[in-house]
Amino acid sequence: MATIHDLVLIHVDEKPGFYARVEEILPDVKPSWWQVKLLVLTFPMQVFTWILDDFQIEGADFTMGGTPLRLELVVSPVELERIEKEQAEKESAQKSRQEGGAPKVISLQDRRKK
Repeated sequence: MATIHDLVLIHVDEKPGFYARVEEILPDVKPSWWQVKLLVLTFPMQVFTWILDDFQIEGADFTMGGTPLRLELVVSPVELERIEKEQAEKESAQKSRQEGGAPKVISLQDRRKK
């Protein structure tokens, strides 16, 4: 679900149309609907306020004036890399625990005393 300051790609007629940043999400008069203020990253930049429901903010298809539209959350490649690295570290730690934990360190001095 898109939240404030997220980048979204707006699909128009089922094709990528333009990028926008979510500036504000305020409740609308109708329950379960929201006024979503978008900073449209075109030249010149524009600000749109669309009234959307929860499903549309989450990426469901909708129409405006008969034109099919859809919001898609955009994730930075830097952020994706960070998430993948965290997942790999978590999986490695989990695998280590499943295999009996960290290897034991045996003191050679303790072994000589026996």
